Amino acid sequence: MKKRPLVFLVSTGALLGGIAIPAQADETASYAVETEVKLLSDQRTRGLSDSLNRPGAQLAVQFAHESGVIALAQLSTISNKVYTGSDGYNVLLATGWRFGDPDGWHYGVGVASELFPGAKFDAPYGFDASTGTPTDFRTTKYNSTYAVLELGWGALDARILTVLSKNYRGASTSGVCGQMLALSADPTKALDCYARGDHDSRGSWLADLDYKIPLDDKTTLKLHAGIQRIKNFKEANASDYSIGVLHKRWGFDWSAEYVMPKTRTRELFQVVDGDKIRAVDGNRLVLAVSRKF
Repeated sequence: MKKRPLVFLVSTGALLGGIAIPAQADETASYAVETEVKLLSDQRTRGLSDSLNRPGAQLAVQFAHESGVIALAQLSTISNKVYTGSDGYNVLLATGWRFGDPDGWHYGVGVASELFPGAKFDAPYGFDASTGTPTDFRTTKYNSTYAVLELGWGALDARILTVLSKNYRGASTSGVCGQMLALSADPTKALDCYARGDHDSRGSWLADLDYKIPLDDKTTLKLHAGIQRIKNFKEANASDYSIGVLHKRWGFDWSAEYVMPKTRTRELFQVVDGDKIRAVDGNRLVLAVSRKF
């Protein structure tokens, strides 16, 4: 049996935030293409580490048309221990439409897909209580698709995502119950999870609320709160909070954010790394620098 020695993971982040039209989009003659390169001390999604608490990088290309049509392609580094067997990166593809006044009421709708090349895990979808053995081993992938809705007013932005794919980043009977069974000292909760039967996580909900407060013409204070409610698997529910400072200087965007995820079942957010078990849901200061072209 090939065990899946890691969290099914966690969350999805900043999807619609990445496909927002710039404030000056209405001044463009037709369309704008913007490329951003970003380095981070920890690659976090919804407060949880995709890079196993190690540094990461992102490359994003965004297209915005004056009609409001928007599109995003983003490449991010990830850990192949957090996402079993991955090639070390994931790809986010998103498209949609945004309209309204960036300084007043503004709205957005879109769809987004996350792809995790090579990433998959084998784990049981059932458990035979009479023999004490796992059954029905299957392969599960982390690929996920979302519908995205944004509503904002000035510096306040809210985003709601619902999962359209069968599973959310591997959250399934094998991904949740199997992870709990593999890492928990007390198997009771894992067996209760299996007893509920074979389920997927389509229809899960994710939500984010961001508020930015200008401190001066180059510095902004950012406040964030987010939640994830995983359908059929309350054990995977989580929330995250952060407070950060964003600053522009020398043509670069700098940021320092203190992230504070709150998880319900610790085993789901732990990863086997050699002979150690590492948590990806710890509080952490995340530093980042980016440049747009």
